[in-house]
Amino acid sequence: MTQSYLLENTMARESRKVAVIGAGNVGATCAFVLAERKIGNIVLLDIYEGFAKGKALDMSQGGQVLNYDGKITGTKDYSDIAGSDVVVVTSGFPRQPGMSREDLIGKNADIISQVGRGIKEHAPDSVIIMVTNPLDLMTYHMQRVTGFPHNRVIGQAGILDSARMTHFVSDAIGCSNEDVQAMVLGGHGDTMVPLPRYTTVGGIPITQLLSTEEITAISERTASGGGEIVKLLERGSAFYAPGSAAAIMAESVLNDRRRLLPCSAYLSGEYGMEDIYIGVPVILGKNGIVKIIELELQESEMMSLQSSGTFYKEQLKDILGY
Repeated sequence: MTQSYLLENTMARESRKVAVIGAGNVGATCAFVLAERKIGNIVLLDIYEGFAKGKALDMSQGGQVLNYDGKITGTKDYSDIAGSDVVVVTSGFPRQPGMSREDLIGKNADIISQVGRGIKEHAPDSVIIMVTNPLDLMTYHMQRVTGFPHNRVIGQAGILDSARMTHFVSDAIGCSNEDVQAMVLGGHGDTMVPLPRYTTVGGIPITQLLSTEEITAISERTASGGGEIVKLLERGSAFYAPGSAAAIMAESVLNDRRRLLPCSAYLSGEYGMEDIYIGVPVILGKNGIVKIIELELQESEMMSLQSSGTFYKEQLKDILGY
């Protein structure tokens, strides 16, 4: 019975397929984390075929070390993503020092249009997880290009921002990252909304563990977390945490884990906003977003969240023409 269960489990994993579009640092990290978690077959696609194939081969050669039996392939042909259950999109220009996420809009919108058409043609039943910046705008753009149901197009957003806040909180308190649960809503950018009231350590709100000054400093550092890394690296932007966060989202979809994660989701009245993608808590399962969770927010928190939404609505209209 045990052998039968293991065989069925192995066959189920091998039948699953994830495509990662963009074989740069973020995409390669995402693919590697998925391989480590024995998620299924992985296709790494990039316009530079040798780049994708080389990274895929490198990961494949680590299969014995990682005890990974899935197949990892590299390609530039969109037909190779056919049958993918999940498509993670990381393609686009990375941020450079002095550049905001919003500065990338024009450059990356054209790329997302091309990628979206490829996904629509070859993986029409997939769930799309967006990582390309500016995240909330590119997630909205991807949904419009593909025409997929809103629940099947999701942006990474708050899972990464919350992970950054988690790290800063654990550093300040001197505890394990594992015991911290942070919550960050709003746009994935300078207008994000960290929520200290919903951020806990072992179930204890950080408002009982840290001073107001410490919490304010952590919230501000969280909002500028990506920019801090861009400045330190001087060339390029963060990739370990973003790639890992995207992999965790993909895993929740593939395994129907129904994780409660803050993601960029399409709102149609929730939190008083409509026709916009922005970071809110969702339950993530096999069909993408199963449910949007509406937290009870204080007036100041709600105003900050809606202000973040207004900022992106204006950019959607003024820059992308939606």
